[in-house]
Amino acid sequence: MARSPKLKVFRTPIGFHDAYVAAPSQKAALEAWGSDHDLFARGIAERVEDPELTREPLEQPGTVIRRLRGTTAEQIAALPKDKPRRAEAPAKARPARTPKPKPDRGALREAEDALADAEARHADEQAELARREEDLARERRALEKRQASEQARLARRRDAERDRYDQAIRDWRG
Repeated sequence: MARSPKLKVFRTPIGFHDAYVAAPSQKAALEAWGSDHDLFARGIAERVEDPELTREPLEQPGTVIRRLRGTTAEQIAALPKDKPRRAEAPAKARPARTPKPKPDRGALREAEDALADAEARHADEQAELARREEDLARERRALEKRQASEQARLARRRDAERDRYDQAIRDWRG
């Protein structure tokens, strides 16, 4: 692939590797590396211009190319030397640590019990209210039935009285 004048190659260290990416900007390189931090401002990432190092990333723009930094022997040699360990004091010389007492669970247990009691009481109150509502609904149905029956009986009486009155008026007029 021909080298695009808009692409630049950037590098940042990742463990024992260097991560190279060909991108149009530092922001695009950071996105390719998956970084939320500006590695360039921190001096951790840089632009690379060496033709040997830029060839492969420019062939695969946007793809992170990892290259091992040095040989295994060089990497091991670069590790910090172990610091000499201090001789541990004899066990008798150390003051015995007394374990901290376990925190008291009493207040938590009381709060849990109070909540459980309240929930049970609330459930009982809700059940009693539902029972009373059923009783009231039953009472309402009985009242409505009784009232409808009374209204029908009184309407029949009124109609009969109207018929009797109308007949009396006709008889009176002759």
